Amino acid sequence: MAKSLQPVNHDNEVWPVFKRLMHYIAPLKSMLFVSIIALMVYGVVDALFIAFLKPFIDEGFDTGNATGLSGEVMSNAGLGADSGIDVLAIAPFVVIVMFIIRGLANFVSTYALAYVSNQIILRMRQQVFEHYLKLPVSYIDQQNTGSLISRVTYDTEQIARASGNALITIVRDSVSVLAYLGWMFYLSWQLTLSILVIAPLIGLVISIVSKRFRKVSVQIQAAMGDVTVATEQMVKGHKNVLIFGGQKIESERFAKVNDRNRSRNMKLALAQSISQPVIMIIGSFALAFVLFAANIDSFKAELTAGAFASMIAAMLAMLQPIKNLTRVNAEFQRGIAACSTVFALLDTEVEKDTGQYQVERVQGNIAFNQVDFRYPGAHDLALKSFNLNLEKGKTLALVGRSGSGKSTVTNLITRFYDQLEQGSITIDGRSISDYKLTNLRAQIAMVSQQVNLFNDTIANNIAYAMDQSVSRAQIEAAATAAHAMEFINDLPDGLDTEVGEDGVLLSGGQRQRIAIARAILRDAPILVLDEATSALDTESERAIQDALVNLQKQRTSIVVAHRLSTIENADVIMVMDKGRVIEQGDHSSLMAKQGAYYQLYQMQFGSE
Repeated sequence: MAKSLQPVNHDNEVWPVFKRLMHYIAPLKSMLFVSIIALMVYGVVDALFIAFLKPFIDEGFDTGNATGLSGEVMSNAGLGADSGIDVLAIAPFVVIVMFIIRGLANFVSTYALAYVSNQIILRMRQQVFEHYLKLPVSYIDQQNTGSLISRVTYDTEQIARASGNALITIVRDSVSVLAYLGWMFYLSWQLTLSILVIAPLIGLVISIVSKRFRKVSVQIQAAMGDVTVATEQMVKGHKNVLIFGGQKIESERFAKVNDRNRSRNMKLALAQSISQPVIMIIGSFALAFVLFAANIDSFKAELTAGAFASMIAAMLAMLQPIKNLTRVNAEFQRGIAACSTVFALLDTEVEKDTGQYQVERVQGNIAFNQVDFRYPGAHDLALKSFNLNLEKGKTLALVGRSGSGKSTVTNLITRFYDQLEQGSITIDGRSISDYKLTNLRAQIAMVSQQVNLFNDTIANNIAYAMDQSVSRAQIEAAATAAHAMEFINDLPDGLDTEVGEDGVLLSGGQRQRIAIARAILRDAPILVLDEATSALDTESERAIQDALVNLQKQRTSIVVAHRLSTIENADVIMVMDKGRVIEQGDHSSLMAKQGAYYQLYQMQFGSE
């Protein structure tokens, strides 16, 4: 069963994760600074609009004086009768200017933060993708492909929301709340302090729901991974689903994971929908207290009509930012949970590559000395006291039942797995762990039963990962040697034909011929053929045998085969069973023994 990635921290994870996220934001600090300044301007303008209510009411609509000013203000200021009219006259222009500033601030902040969040996602997705390229095969084999894809797509998208949309709300609405509070303090600090007793209650609610949001967000990530896995399995096995009539099974399987995802999202929605009205109800007590205070003489003497109206407006206006901050908390916590999961992946140990030895071209002498190997999590050994001495230019064939350890030998020589329980593996007398990993694998060309082609042209698939010095003529020569030009010439675009995802537009035999052409072009001194002719018909197999014979000349070859006709000319044939070599020799000597190899041969060709 594949292991799912989980965040490394839990309740105390927010600050360490956020601090680590800041490393991605640091190179964008200038753009982030501009966006924060714009958000602060946006929030302050909203508060200023509320603040202007006081002079508009007190000086523009004071019914105690025909001029629109209170008697005390008029006498102290010495203003004329037109003063009140002036306040109302400039009001439209003030509103227009304020909303222009607000609109510009909104544009700058939104665009700048979109730039920041997209740059973060660009960098993080690239980092995750490149980390996948460095992870050992043992790790990838234990993971669901859909879950790994979900890390690159869904999880990083949640981080984008946390660093983008959530940050907009957090900065802008926090500034708005602080500005409203500052104005309220200016109007009446005693009244403002008395209603701030509700702040700890709001903080407690936010703290409780934050933990809940984060916990559910982790569950949503796992559920989304299951949705991706189920979809991917159905698409990859579409033909099998149709031929075996598995539509109902797949539909029910997907419905189950889809409903699990819905359930997790509803848990998040429930926590969110409860927290918001609770905070609003708590806030209503503060508003009710202000209304109650309006009847207290000391407050009546302190507050003018405009000041009281402005304070009520500030309190009402403050409820929406508080509500937004509560709502965005769910998104922020979801982003933090996604960050934690992605960082846990990035902390996964990559392939060990401590070797420093490099050589342009090895001779190809391969030796296994008393090798014991066990796959991670497995109970039994895959190889037991395995010994092998293969001289350069010789061909070794490995035969035996499935699970006997044949492919394990190829996995070890390529260092796809390298944690030996005992023993050593050498090439040209030097331990393969001494070789630099890229240099070691550059010495090996591999054609496996599972041929992977990329959604590209045939020519680019044959020349995959080769440098720019490879010519078109060399590609065509490799394809000819692999008997691939026989079908390539019949394609409308020849070597420039797109093969589709995983070579879906080609037959199994055609895909394997392209893989053989790729190995021919690589011209490596060591050749690994793992069931390289398994998908070929008899006619194609005979044609490719000639190509493989030419390919194996002057190369050390390890051939894993079920078709014994393909390895009759091998220099050494090893018959394996349960990780051990039970017979060894060439074709003639093994047939003469009439042992395990003879029995396998009779099973395939006895009737002939």
